[in-house]
Amino acid sequence: MTASRLPTAAEELRGAGLRVTAARVALLDTVRRGDHLEAEAIARGVRERIGHVSVQAVYEALHALTKAGLLRRIESAGSPARYEGRVGDNHHHLVCRSCGLVADADCALGDAPCPTAFDGHGFVIDEPRSSTGACAPPVPPPAVTELRDTFSPEGSP
Repeated sequence: MTASRLPTAAEELRGAGLRVTAARVALLDTVRRGDHLEAEAIARGVRERIGHVSVQAVYEALHALTKAGLLRRIESAGSPARYEGRVGDNHHHLVCRSCGLVADADCALGDAPCPTAFDGHGFVIDEPRSSTGACAPPVPPPAVTELRDTFSPEGSP
């Protein structure tokens, strides 16, 4: 029995019909190694890997990779969009309104849409919705903000 190999970023870009560039490879790797990053943090990560890249180029690549389904754009009311590489499954995001921490929470049922509450991972959840915000310890409650899981490729950066 042979172990299956995960595709490289370049292979994933090609598979999605996207042009492979150093910036796109670096961006995809940066997002997947990060933790719900904002565009500015992604731009810094890309620059650390390949040198100069404009913020506009980062936004354009984020839009293209999101539209292709390689990234997910997450929006929380009153906060900048964040991006993650965890796509293709049904999970929610817990967001602390006080400190901005974002954590993944798997759906209790596994199927979309998920009407059943999920494990709060130590967060105090006071808005049981399919897209939920929460406060994480040690920040005291109440500090919940609504979070929309927007897997909308057409969403503006």
